Amino acid sequence: MDQNYYPVPTPPMTFQEAVKKAFDNYCNFSGRATRAEYWWFFLFQFLVGFVFGLLGFASSVFSIVGNLVSLALLLPSLGLAWRRMHDIGKGGGWFFINFIPLVGNIIWIVWCCQPSEPTANRFGDVPANA
Repeated sequence: MDQNYYPVPTPPMTFQEAVKKAFDNYCNFSGRATRAEYWWFFLFQFLVGFVFGLLGFASSVFSIVGNLVSLALLLPSLGLAWRRMHDIGKGGGWFFINFIPLVGNIIWIVWCCQPSEPTANRFGDVPANA
C-alpha cells in the first residue's frame, strides 16, 4: 500500500522558463499565466529597462535602443497580463483598470498577487506550474 494519494506538486517556474514562455506566447491572449510567470517576466522587463536607462546616460544611442526594446516587450507583456487575469478568473480587459490613476494600479497589483484558481475555469485548465 505505497500508493501516493496526493498529487506531486510541480516545482515553480524559473526565471528563464518564464521569460521563454512569455516570448513563445508573445501574441497569445487566451489561456492562463501563473503568478510566477507574470512576476518573473515583470522582473525581466524592469531589469532590461533599468540597464538601458543607466546606459542612456552614457549615450543617446542606448536611450533609443532602450525605447525600441521597451516597444518590443509591449506585446508579450500585454499578452501575459491578459492571461494572468484569466488565471484568477477575470476577463483580460480588466488590464485597462491600470489607466485609473493610483486606485487602478493598486487593484491591479492586488489581483496579480492572487494565487491561481485551483481548478479549470472558463479560460482553460490550471497551468502546469501553478
